[in-house]
This record gives sequence, structure tokens and C-alpha cells, in this order.
Amino acid sequence: MDFALSPRTEELKVELERFMQEHVYPAEAVYDAQVAANENPHEQPQIMRDLQKLARERGLWNLFMTHGDRGAGLTNCEYAPLAEIVGRSIIGNEAINCSAPDTGNMEILAMYGTPEQQEQWLDPLLACEIRSAFAMTEPAVASSDATNITSTILRDGDEYVLNGRKWYTSGILDPDCKLIIFMGKSDPDGPTYRQQSMILVPTDAPGIEVVRDLPMFGYQDRLGHGEVQFTDVRVPAANMLGEEGDGFKIAQGRLGPGRMHYAMRAIGFAERALDMMCERALSRVAFGEPLAQRGVVREWIARSRLEIDQIRLLTFRAAWLMDTQGNKAARSDVAAIKVAAMETAHRVVDRAVQTYGAAGVSDDTVLGRLFAITRALQIADGPSEVHLRTMARLELKKHQQHQEQRS
Repeated sequence: MDFALSPRTEELKVELERFMQEHVYPAEAVYDAQVAANENPHEQPQIMRDLQKLARERGLWNLFMTHGDRGAGLTNCEYAPLAEIVGRSIIGNEAINCSAPDTGNMEILAMYGTPEQQEQWLDPLLACEIRSAFAMTEPAVASSDATNITSTILRDGDEYVLNGRKWYTSGILDPDCKLIIFMGKSDPDGPTYRQQSMILVPTDAPGIEVVRDLPMFGYQDRLGHGEVQFTDVRVPAANMLGEEGDGFKIAQGRLGPGRMHYAMRAIGFAERALDMMCERALSRVAFGEPLAQRGVVREWIARSRLEIDQIRLLTFRAAWLMDTQGNKAARSDVAAIKVAAMETAHRVVDRAVQTYGAAGVSDDTVLGRLFAITRALQIADGPSEVHLRTMARLELKKHQQHQEQRS
């Protein structure tokens, strides 16, 4: 592996850091104030539209897209350090149109969508003219195992009829959300991994009811995490994504790169928390000397640096494997970074909260929100235990093969 950044990434890194310093960080408080002032708290604030206009003008747009010819044409290794930079701000990803759930939805539309589907949905998403949601998780089953889902997608002539209840359907409450990618069972009696399908559902289709908006640790997300009831929702058969029965395969294709993006951004979360911890330790005096002189605080800082650098290297390795050998070869490494990056980021944020004391648990700093996000992301896109299970299975499989070869 060569750790040197490519000339293209180096150029984008300089421009992106300037964009963050000059525009994104100063906009964070404005963003929150405008969201609070809006009649609809889920409406995109004007400051974000301004940031996105600037980002497009500077070529900082759709950097995540590695599929087809519609993105920036970066590899995973090239995108990783850029994702870390924007991950330092909660609004950074949205500013450059690289935020979930749209990123994953755009990737699978690029991979599995028909030309007509791409023209209708992918192109407007890439232009940020619309937003989208992903409806997979269900409240009544353990959705960490996607084969458990009970929602249905049943054929009726030239249409499919959808029924089911989903929750944590992120993005659904944004007024700009025009598309839902819905996962359900189209063949409940078929082979285990061919029972599910994914289908494209316009948000204005009759039979869709947003039951409630779900907060995370008390935080109300601007995009909204909806619990949604689908009752006899009819969509054209042409809206099927890929072939009937491809749902599980598409889900794996979507969630793998998504986990990579989460890990990249988690490094940014952790770096910002470490910066804040150091600044606080140097500026605050307790019992006659700066906190930075206390051995326990120094250990927090040292361990945080050590752990962040470890997950960065692990993430680069996973990105390199995806680029050179494909997603399947990187499966164990992607599972590893989803676990390690989120746990590390949460641990570093926790230390920063402790360093800030009462201010750390208030809304006066970003730490409270980072604490909630890094904890929630240990569940989103598969809980840590599922990824550890995957890693263990793949590791044991290698040893079983070695045993068989020796016997």
C-alpha cells in the first residue's frame, strides 16, 4: 500500500479544508438556528442551500460516487481522507451531497437501476433536487437479520402491492424527499436469500402514512427518522429495482460501501472531539494547574491519538482491498472498521465530554450530539455483534480450509 494521496485527492483535500474552515464550521450555529426557526423543522434551511451551491461551484460534489460516470471518479482510497474531513462537522456531508441515506440509494440506483429509473430518480438525487429514504428496518422483528422482514411486495397485474410497517426510515420527513426504496418479501416461500425484493416508491403514493418521527437519544434529526405504515401501496411493476428476488443481494451491495462511509466519517468525529479535548485541557485550570498537566487527561489524549490512527489505517486497508480486490474480498475488513471506528469514535467523544464536564453534556458544544450519533451508529447498518459474527465466521472458514488441506 502507498499512503501518499493521489494528486487529485491532494487537490480536493486542500479545497475541502478551505471550504470547511471558511464556510461549513461558521454555518453550524446558523444551521441549527434556522432549523429551529422554520415552521417545519424538517425543511432544509437556507444556509444549507447556500453551502451546496458553493460546493458545486468548487467541484466538491458527489465525491462518494465510485460507480458509473456520474460522480467524481474517485476510488475508495481517494475518497476516504476527504470523507474524514467533512465528517468533522455534522452538516459537512450534506453540504457536498454525500450524506446518508441518499449516498447508498444513489449507489444502488447506479448499479441496479434501469436507464429510465436513473433518469427519473438518480439524476435528480445527484443534483440534490430531491431527497430519498430507505425503508428496510421493521419494529416488529430483529432487522439485523434482513431475512426476518415481514413487509410484502406482491405482484398484481402490471403493479406491485406493498404492505408493512417500517421504522427509522431516515429522511422521510424532509419535504424534499420524493423517493422511498422499500424492501419486502416478494416470494415468502422461495429460497431464503431470494425471498426479498426492493422497489422504488414515490412518497406521494396513496397508502403511505408517517406514523411518527423517532428521535435518537432525545435529538430530533432534521431529516427525520420515520415510523411508516404502508397499506396497499400500488406502484408500477417497472419500479422493481433489479430483478424480483434481488433484494437481499442489493442490500448487501448497499450496506457494504455505506459502512465504509460511516467509518470514514467516524474518524472525523473522533478527530474533532480530540481537538476539543486538547483545547479544553490547555485552557482550563483545576486544583492549581491546567487539566493538561493531569496524568489521567494526558493518558486520554495519548490513547485517543493512538486509537484514531489505528482505525484510520484499518479503514485505508479496507478501502484499498475494495479498490483492488472487490467488495467481497474486503468483507471482513469492512465489518471490522464498522465495529472499530464507531467504538473508537464513541470512546474518544466520551473522554472529551468528561474533559468538558458540565459543558460536555449541554447543548453548548457539539459533543452531546456526537455522543448520541456515535452510539446510535453502533446499531445502524447492522449492530456491532453482527459484524463480529461475520468476522468470526470468515476467520474460522480460513482455518477449516487449512485443516482440510493438511488432512
